[in-house]
Amino acid sequence: MNFSSARQYFYQEVQKSEEDIDLARAALYIAQEEYPRLDTDEYLNTLDTMAMEVEERLPSSRYPLRVIQAINQYLYDDLGFAGNQQDYYDPRNSFLNEVIDRRVGIPITLALVYLEIAKRSDFPMEGVGLPGHFLIRPAISDMEIFVDAFNRGEVLFAQDCQDKLNQMFQQSVTLRPEFLATISKRQFLARMLTNLKYIYLRKQDIEKSLSVVERILLLFPEATSELRDRGLLYYQLGYYPQATNDLETYLANVPNAEDTATIRRLLGEMK
Repeated sequence: MNFSSARQYFYQEVQKSEEDIDLARAALYIAQEEYPRLDTDEYLNTLDTMAMEVEERLPSSRYPLRVIQAINQYLYDDLGFAGNQQDYYDPRNSFLNEVIDRRVGIPITLALVYLEIAKRSDFPMEGVGLPGHFLIRPAISDMEIFVDAFNRGEVLFAQDCQDKLNQMFQQSVTLRPEFLATISKRQFLARMLTNLKYIYLRKQDIEKSLSVVERILLLFPEATSELRDRGLLYYQLGYYPQATNDLETYLANVPNAEDTATIRRLLGEMK
């Protein structure tokens, strides 16, 4: 594999066991492809410092809601972190270094900052892949509370999540249990990359879209939809042998896909 150094580091990180993957480090390797001079240790040290400053604010009785309150006050009141409502699709919102420097981001990157501070404060939290909006929750059994890092650490209960879903989709949406299930670190990174993929597609930046899909496939090599998308991006870039290989593999794996006719037409054009 002829990877850049950042891609090699990312690949090595995500090959580790689930518990050993360092989310912040992997996220910084994602950013390092955009910012080759990025010093990952500098930003990891920044997160360490932030966590130490939170520690000074934590009450002696570390009840979960009090810990959340202390983190919220530090991140949103003291440091001024905020959700980027004005320019949600700015790619910088998806890069952890930029989020730390600029103190704005989208739900999943602000959630990552929050998770990393909480982890360093001995208050582990987990990602929750609510459709359309990323949340986090304390890693405590039978504790059904959620934190919205995009909205100043707002504490939510299940009914609040239901209301948020209805609001986002502008209709009544059934809150299925899997919507509030915690996700793995690889799923977390894939969701970060998927956000970045759609941002680049909106900008018609095919090269960067391809680089993102390639990294999603490092996380989930069997993801057929990503294999198809890589083939389509290869096609747009004129890399016909690579496109043909991916699209033929896609059809072999999903012979009854809804887009079969379209894919076959493209394959015919490349012959």
